[in-house]
Amino acid sequence: MPGKSASSGYGAGGSYCNAAWRTLRAAFLGVFAFLTVSYAGITLADAETRILGLGDSLMAGYGLPPGESFPDQLQRALTSDGLQVEVTNAGVSGDTSAGGRARLDWALASDPHAVILELGANDGLRGLDPAETRRNLDAILTTLGERGLPVLLAGMLAPPNLGQEYGAEFEAVFRDLAEKHGALFYPFFLDGVASDPALNQADGIHPTADGVAIIVERIMPLVKELIARSETATR
Repeated sequence: MPGKSASSGYGAGGSYCNAAWRTLRAAFLGVFAFLTVSYAGITLADAETRILGLGDSLMAGYGLPPGESFPDQLQRALTSDGLQVEVTNAGVSGDTSAGGRARLDWALASDPHAVILELGANDGLRGLDPAETRRNLDAILTTLGERGLPVLLAGMLAPPNLGQEYGAEFEAVFRDLAEKHGALFYPFFLDGVASDPALNQADGIHPTADGVAIIVERIMPLVKELIARSETATR
């Protein structure tokens, strides 16, 4: 999702990074993810499970104070439950499914045990053909499957102004691919938060820290199942 209101899939406007900058940023993120961790001094050696959060501005934490992004809050919640988990933030504001696909190898440089995949909102915002979103997410999930990485796929809804037919086709992309690849599925990443002014920033699109907390609370059971799957996979 881009840096302004266009970034989450429920607004319009804003500028987009040019291709060269996006390539450099993707490279930086991959190296950064490999060399660092995202929270409280947990090192790669200490964490029993490494989860990669691959997404757009909803994953990156656009507009939020440091330490309040979805990966940050998720890791704190998991740590509070006594789990040794490192959640790496591989969110890039403005990313479409094509952008996530292009930088997948860089993101996987952190050598995760499992992946939370949250991409597609910007595809809907731009009114891209759902078939294109399907191809890109299918390719990402295929690569993750080939690497034996369990996945939690977060679904997204299209902006309502695009019409019911488009919305139904777009929503089906995530459901169908989760079934095809055997991924855990959370139907709507912004469930319980979207359209609530009290839980969104001034742009009406990106969650506040309180909104992120609700997302974390609701998705947590599936994240724990994801961790369980990673523990049974060959590492």
